[in-house]
Amino acid sequence: MVSKGRAISHTAASMGYGWNQEKNAEVVFRQHLVGENPNELTQEFKRIQARNQRCKRNTLSFIISPTIKDGQKMTVKDLEKVTSKFIQEMKLGERQAIAFVHRDKKHIHIHLYVNRIDFKGLAYNDSFVSKRSQHTAAKVAEQLKLTTVKQVQFERDFDTKEIRKEILRRHQLTLKQFKPRDFDEYIKGLEANKVEIKPVINKQSQLQGFRFQFDGFDFKGSEVNRNMSMSNIGKGLLQNTSYEQLVSTKNEVQLLGKRIEISQAMMKSLAKKRIIKRTINRGIGY
Repeated sequence: MVSKGRAISHTAASMGYGWNQEKNAEVVFRQHLVGENPNELTQEFKRIQARNQRCKRNTLSFIISPTIKDGQKMTVKDLEKVTSKFIQEMKLGERQAIAFVHRDKKHIHIHLYVNRIDFKGLAYNDSFVSKRSQHTAAKVAEQLKLTTVKQVQFERDFDTKEIRKEILRRHQLTLKQFKPRDFDEYIKGLEANKVEIKPVINKQSQLQGFRFQFDGFDFKGSEVNRNMSMSNIGKGLLQNTSYEQLVSTKNEVQLLGKRIEISQAMMKSLAKKRIIKRTINRGIGY
């Protein structure tokens, strides 16, 4: 479960969004409020907010999102418990609050609105409120035996470990089997080994790296293995060709039938490999 939060000034618009029937909105929590529509709720908030004229962003807005798997099993009562625990752990105390669940998407989520001004006219301290809401969501998830962000990341890494190993194996097989001399040959070789590859071009129109797609998964090269970063792939190609054949005098490489510029950092990395290769060749000559 994750959460983000902030202090806002547009209470009426937020209430309207929260109670949006097109999103299958349903009230799952209510505290110190009796209004039956967004306008009535906003007026109730404003009556309390009038006690503190200095505070302009006087409503706290939170989005609380259980994982898709947890959300599919949760009843209105479960969502009410999540919201109540969240308010308690955030130390929001006795304040006006209302929460809506939106079910218009596969990933259900709670929109919680809390009056930042309490009944004594004091404003809730909103310093680092987004970061605190993230920690609170993790804490509530643990208390209610729900899935935390760390668990989701662990499960994803565990599930994709074998996939990433297989992509790396096919990358190594491509270099050994086809001995590509440029990036075009490398791409064709990898595709022959059933791995799709997509170039990543940055805002300066320079080749930055590759994304690898296999068995429904999509990874950056560095996510698969550090040997599959842009510069390391280039170093692998230099085993079969010269630097001058791989990189033109304009710092460009052949890619998908075009000449694409590479970054200065990559150029330096490949140039260093060239120097090492020449030194080794001279040593063998002696």
